[in-house]
Amino acid sequence: MEKPKISNILITQPRPETEKSPYFDLAKKHNITVDFHAFIKVEGLSGKEFRKQKVDILEYTAIIFTSRGAVDHFFRICEELKIKVSQDMKYFCITEAVALYLQKFILYRKRKVFFSADGSTQGLLDIIGKHKHHEKFILPLSDTVKNDIAQFFIKANITYVEAALYRTVSTDISEVMKNKYDVIVFFSPFSVQTLFDFDPEFSQGGTLFGAFGPTTSKAVEDKGLRLDIKAPAPNAPSMVAALEAYLTELAKKG
Repeated sequence: MEKPKISNILITQPRPETEKSPYFDLAKKHNITVDFHAFIKVEGLSGKEFRKQKVDILEYTAIIFTSRGAVDHFFRICEELKIKVSQDMKYFCITEAVALYLQKFILYRKRKVFFSADGSTQGLLDIIGKHKHHEKFILPLSDTVKNDIAQFFIKANITYVEAALYRTVSTDISEVMKNKYDVIVFFSPFSVQTLFDFDPEFSQGGTLFGAFGPTTSKAVEDKGLRLDIKAPAPNAPSMVAALEAYLTELAKKG
């Protein structure tokens, strides 16, 4: 395979809200174009759909939030079903930003809120592990996702219930795919599926693929595609770092 020339990259996520994103620094440093287009979107389940799962929120003492969207959908369902969440409910959040977002819905200072110190899933699991013998957890998620936290709960024999609050669906990518991208970066298995929903006969050709996380990497490879840029890795904890390393190495080759 001849040395690839990279002039543009497609990030399959929404465009960052501020211009301070490291993706823009990457684009400027390497004189490339970085475009953003979300390949998936989240739709909330209705109260009626949630009720079919027979999850009694009031039976549980703790809830885990891995995104602000999960917070929104949880309290939306509670409002729709007229569920008054106990003041003793404990909240375990993936980041401090998600924890602070709870202020929209609860009296934050009067509640027991915990969050991962470094924003990692492992950091969250470490905190959960300290409380695992005393709590019954609700794990909100998409209607089709099994995540690392669920696997941890099973191995640690923690009492929990999965509560689907929303579903993940493919977005329309027909316009953005009119462009020929040198690199396409995926962040979830659903994003990979979106590509094939758009074009079931998609052929990779010379396009480079990047993937963040083991499940996303596996989804790329399961489709028979070549995975060129992978994160996290020992020298690349983030996708930006992985792209930076790849582009720098490419530049060295001249």
